[in-house]
Amino acid sequence: VIDRPDLQAILIEECKKLKPDFIQNGAGVESYVDHGRGKGVTVKLANGETAEADMLVGSDGIWSAVRAQMYGEEIKKSNGNLKRRQGCTYSGYTVFAGETIIKTPDYYETGYKVYIGPKRYFVTSDVGDGRIQWYAFFALPPGSKKAPSGWGGSERDEQDDPSENLVDYIKSLHEGWSSEVFDILDATPPASVEQRDLYDRSPELLRSWADGNVVLMGDAVHPMMPNLGQGGCQAIEDAYVLTETLINVKSTEKVQDALQDFYKKRIVRVTIVQFLSRLASDLIINAFDTPWSPHDDLGTSWKSYLTFFWKPLLQYVIFPGQFAYLYSYHPTGNMNNIPKELEEKWKIEHFKTSEEAFARVAETGQVTAGPSFFATEQKTP
Repeated sequence: VIDRPDLQAILIEECKKLKPDFIQNGAGVESYVDHGRGKGVTVKLANGETAEADMLVGSDGIWSAVRAQMYGEEIKKSNGNLKRRQGCTYSGYTVFAGETIIKTPDYYETGYKVYIGPKRYFVTSDVGDGRIQWYAFFALPPGSKKAPSGWGGSERDEQDDPSENLVDYIKSLHEGWSSEVFDILDATPPASVEQRDLYDRSPELLRSWADGNVVLMGDAVHPMMPNLGQGGCQAIEDAYVLTETLINVKSTEKVQDALQDFYKKRIVRVTIVQFLSRLASDLIINAFDTPWSPHDDLGTSWKSYLTFFWKPLLQYVIFPGQFAYLYSYHPTGNMNNIPKELEEKWKIEHFKTSEEAFARVAETGQVTAGPSFFATEQKTP
């Protein structure tokens, strides 16, 4: 698993090779004026400036200002119980997240783990350099805020109890779980813990992602639950397909048609991935319980027996099927031995940098993680 800021850094460097000021940030998009076919668009920024372009790609996240204008939504407008917000629906989960450097017994063999219990699950990802990012999902009401939404020692003044040790709180919700969960939590600086309520939205089957010279992509139009790790992946696919669609457009008169073609090319695959992602979370909330086992009496409800019997179905049918579909997308064709060669090269580098990190932590102790992609998202349009 690659950490999103690491991937962003790679992509930014490649963009700078094309043009040093290829990317400019610091002011979000507030609104736009579409001037019609072949006449481009004017964008108003939060700092009062305006920008002119042939087209606008709204990739400004789940609370997109571009989508709000296109679909007539009120920005971040919520109903009274926070279950609906700017056209998005609360998933039923809030997620706590943190990062630590720890050498688990299977650190080099296992890159991703999921521990599942009734109405909660805990995920760990090896993101390189000795780091493990973890995510603790709980079926709690929206607005159950305990932590800030950014890493790196963010202020907690807005929380009910800013002095509460969030690692201890999360541990209290995993009583009786695997010691592996507690090892990772115990190695995490409490100040690095963040939290975010998870929202997604239904697929836009009846409304195009494009309107005139403006188009939406990524979380701005198809936010999804993180169960399959596809939010960022589908945004990258969007970018690739949009590029392929626009590459042969030689006239601004054709931009609007190209943007509609992009929507038609993407809507079916994205809809399926959104459905699979939401289905996984709904099953955990509504149909999962501690599996029945002949070795203990922890799972005795009808859901426990159901969970026990569907384990083979999940392992041998559902999981292989969904991942076969996700990995079936090969827009550049057969890459032959390139992935294998990259894997071998990466393993060597991964071992080297991770061992250096483990030695550093053993000598100096843990430090609070740098800004996560949540924090980066809030600061970068």
